[in-house]
Amino acid sequence: MDYKHAGVDIEAGYRSVELMKEHVKATMRPEVLGGIGGFSGGFSLAPFMGMEKPTLLSGTDGVGTKLKLAFLMDKHDTVGIDCVAMCVNDVACAGGEPLFFLDYIACGKNYPEKIAAIVSGVADGCRQAGAALIGGETAEMPGFYPEDEYDLAGFAVGIADEKEMIDGSDLKAGDVLVGMASSGVHSNGFSLVRKVFEKELTREGLAAYYEELGATLGEVLLAPTKIYVQALKEVKKAGVKVKACSHITGGGFYENVPRMLKDGVRAVIKKDSYPVPPIFGLLAKKGQIDEKMMYNTYNMGIGMIVAVDPADVEKTMEAMKAAGETPYVIGSIEGGEKGVTLC
Repeated sequence: MDYKHAGVDIEAGYRSVELMKEHVKATMRPEVLGGIGGFSGGFSLAPFMGMEKPTLLSGTDGVGTKLKLAFLMDKHDTVGIDCVAMCVNDVACAGGEPLFFLDYIACGKNYPEKIAAIVSGVADGCRQAGAALIGGETAEMPGFYPEDEYDLAGFAVGIADEKEMIDGSDLKAGDVLVGMASSGVHSNGFSLVRKVFEKELTREGLAAYYEELGATLGEVLLAPTKIYVQALKEVKKAGVKVKACSHITGGGFYENVPRMLKDGVRAVIKKDSYPVPPIFGLLAKKGQIDEKMMYNTYNMGIGMIVAVDPADVEKTMEAMKAAGETPYVIGSIEGGEKGVTLC
């Protein structure tokens, strides 16, 4: 008896590492210390010592049950982007610059090519965020996961000068809310998505073309989460002070928007101020989901919201466009009880 007969293939693990190295190398930053394959990842903070109060920020998350669609479609090279996005967007939302990322893949059986495809997506997300992929773990866990399934999670560490952190403390009535378009459902609410499209969750069903979507169902649902790091960097470069910021993830508008607010102000968002992607209309109709539940579960087409002074709206939108994002003025800040009104 040996480890391989118990279900863990050490040789496959070695091959996975070799296949992913080229993807990992493409994410390196000058601050990374050491090579690939050590027991820990090193990152020098020396270049940031000029900050008055350097502050580390971190975020951790996974892809969730969106992975079930990747399994059905046998497409594994984009879910890594989702994993990175969910973490680095949270760091950027607080005013931080993501520095590095580590991933964790747990699988029933280590198929090296599949693991390398997953890591290629993680590396792609890291490149989009400007973060280095400095480490990770692939755990082969036979008997715990089915052979053809895996879970994917990770965490990001970023940095900000404490005085430049975004905390909502300067918000006031009259400030304007600018939202950046999402790429679709992103990585939240997929347990409900899978329930609504239960009969379509086959390879053939996901390959079906939908006229109203302009693509196959699988393409739309598996579209990777937008990474807004560069757009927020461009806004900062433009000299705009972002007063508050909200990453619209699980819980939609009703849970996430109040997190950006201080006491005594509320956000008022106009639902007709931007186009809602058709996938949400299809979800609501097919699943008979009421409108409030949709806005309490999904991003409804807006993945990130910032609050800025009215004088900075034009500069903010131009900076976002320069980063390749699509911004909309979606509402404003008013005095009142902390919360959000959708009208």
